[in-house]
Amino acid sequence: MNELPSESVPEARPDSVFQIWWRALSKPNELTYAALASSPKATATTAYLWMFVASLIQFFLSALVQRQLFNNLERYGIDIGNLGPQGGFGAILVSLFCVAPILAALSTLAFAVVTAIMQWLAKMFGGTGTYDQLAYALAAIAAPLTILGGVLGLFGAIPYAGLCFGLIGFLVGIYILVLQLMAIKGVNHIGWGGALGAYFIPVLALAFICACLTGISVAALIPIMRQTMPNFRP
Repeated sequence: MNELPSESVPEARPDSVFQIWWRALSKPNELTYAALASSPKATATTAYLWMFVASLIQFFLSALVQRQLFNNLERYGIDIGNLGPQGGFGAILVSLFCVAPILAALSTLAFAVVTAIMQWLAKMFGGTGTYDQLAYALAAIAAPLTILGGVLGLFGAIPYAGLCFGLIGFLVGIYILVLQLMAIKGVNHIGWGGALGAYFIPVLALAFICACLTGISVAALIPIMRQTMPNFRP
């Protein structure tokens, strides 16, 4: 007796990067990020790749508006003639091929370090997730919104429109914060108190360090700025 051939069940296609990013942004709840964390694709390597490419795109878009930024400086009476050619095609190429990859790598490194601290703190608050899972979930949120930040920067260079797009960028930043808190909570299965502590302790520490470095850098640059811009008064 011949057996009827069994029907083969088609395998579900794996989600694309954009589908994963869209799910992370459009379904803001803890179950979404817990599901992302349980995916076999949830690795830190994938998260690093997403953040590096997103940062590279953002820095490239920033290079495109460099000319407009220098025009704004000239509009406020700041002489930039001693700084060489700015904002031309050559400057954009230099920013793209030399500066942008370095900045993107540093941005990815900062993401890796901050995520590791967040996961360590989440473990202290009773979290059950792993570093790879948290990095994957956070990158699914941060990478597309990093690119969006670069696009908003392009529109922000339009005269008299910068304030509007700056406000949109601020709202996007608030949205990132809320989503990342949900991601920490969903990946590690902890309460809001633990998620807030795991998120804000490293962020505040990093902000303090950056503020100190910025203050030191500005203090060191003031004598140089006085020489290149005689009318400059700090």
